Amino acid sequence: MTFRRILPSERVSPRIQNAIKNFHPVIVEQVENAIAKNAVVVVGNRGNYFVKKARKNLRKWNVAYEYLEFGSYFSFWNERQTLKAWTGFSTFPMIFVNGVLIGGNSDLEAEKSDGTFDSRFK
Repeated sequence: MTFRRILPSERVSPRIQNAIKNFHPVIVEQVENAIAKNAVVVVGNRGNYFVKKARKNLRKWNVAYEYLEFGSYFSFWNERQTLKAWTGFSTFPMIFVNGVLIGGNSDLEAEKSDGTFDSRFK
């Protein structure tokens, strides 16, 4: 069972399928490469309080992480939209632990609080 609905390709006009397929695929590839090489990856944008807070938390907990930054609130908007469409998660940061998207900073803090975060490394 799928946990979110995605428009099936047969319901997308062939005329626009390439435009969708080629909408900043390098950004997704960059994130996938970072996820493959690092236990923790934080994807964010400059000037975002919650991105800063997540990174601060990880440093406080002595957790090594890779940080990928895609612009600010006013730049790289389309590139970040690609990541939102790819993950189905609409906010930043996007935090991946051992290849799993755990959510944003509040999700990170909740996982740390209930022990889920630390158990992901066992």
